Amino acid sequence: MEVYLVGGAVRDALLGRPFTERDWVVVGATPENLLAQGYKPVGKDFPVFLHPDTAEEYALARTERKSGHGYHGFICDATPSITLEEDLLRRDLTINAMAQTADGRIVDPYDGLADLNNRVLRHVSAAFGEDPLRVLRVARFAARYALLGFTIAPETLALMQTMVAAGEIDHLTPERVWQETHKALAEDSPAVYIEVLRACGALSRLFPEIDALFGVPQRAEFHPEIDTGKHVLMCLEQAVRLGANVRVRFAVLLHDLGKGVTPADMLPRHIEHEHRGVPLVQALCARYKAPRDYQQLAEIVCRYHLDGHRATELQGKTLWLKLRDMDALRRPERFAEFLLACEADARGRLGFENRNYPQRTYFSQALDIAMAVTPQHLPHRESLDGKALGDALAQARIHALNRFRKEHHENSSRLCED
Repeated sequence: MEVYLVGGAVRDALLGRPFTERDWVVVGATPENLLAQGYKPVGKDFPVFLHPDTAEEYALARTERKSGHGYHGFICDATPSITLEEDLLRRDLTINAMAQTADGRIVDPYDGLADLNNRVLRHVSAAFGEDPLRVLRVARFAARYALLGFTIAPETLALMQTMVAAGEIDHLTPERVWQETHKALAEDSPAVYIEVLRACGALSRLFPEIDALFGVPQRAEFHPEIDTGKHVLMCLEQAVRLGANVRVRFAVLLHDLGKGVTPADMLPRHIEHEHRGVPLVQALCARYKAPRDYQQLAEIVCRYHLDGHRATELQGKTLWLKLRDMDALRRPERFAEFLLACEADARGRLGFENRNYPQRTYFSQALDIAMAVTPQHLPHRESLDGKALGDALAQARIHALNRFRKEHHENSSRLCED
């Protein structure tokens, strides 16, 4: 029985990147051999075991043969005669098809080290085309390693295009699409994930609402980049730059979906696009069973991002109504995420990347002002209840917001004069 470290741990160690998981391949063994040594079986579709001490995954070397559509349609052979080279041959990319022996020697039958050094994502064999999930995985790896200079080999991209055209991508379950997309949004360059999906044709099949944004013009004075799809990817880049979490990045990706359905005779203007986009956000989230908090933030950012940009222009009453409608007083953390998404949107424009966004601070301060007004501040509090109390509290908050707005504009005027 021979044991090898394989996959991501080998790849990332060679790249000098940290890794948290180690996977192992066992050659020349049977399930009974591992069970006798105390390994615990966990694999359903093929024999995978957990080490009795480390709980790391040990898989028997195996080959796979396509037997149906999707990524479950495989027949697995994990007999002791399967070699390490045969096991590595079934893997997706050459940089993932390297193994390491116990003494540190790299086993590299498919030139993964050369592709690692040349920063190339290349499929190992034609078997790549049998698993549609690999289209998303390659796009995700491209997003992860783009800053290191990795690109997809032309022949691999061509194979991905063939797979999409053949309809294989349509057999992916919503859960797996969401899982890969969620991981991709957490990578260093999530915009690259969208670009790769678009380049191979998968974006139009999986996310037609996003694909529809490319080629849609916007007013040049507000969007020098013109193209809506390019704008959204620039916003996503800014979200990363601002340190946004995955939930915010997802909302940023969907915030302008309404522009994809703007009537042609209205272009390049997009009046009411924020309202037209909400049903599209809801449909996409429902299709991929996005977590409820992800959908809620995405809807709020889609519906109210223009209000975020106009925050300093809003009257006290309108400020209060927006805060109320976004449930900002009860969900201040989500409101902070909304403002971060708005800033990413404002900066995601050609030449606007480093502009200040005072609206974020202003709207956040407005929330603080509103939250500071409580029922205890109301005169004759003891005589108020129900709707009367709610109305009086709202009026008091509007009054406080109007005072805040006036003071802010007076201070801004004095700064300009100075």
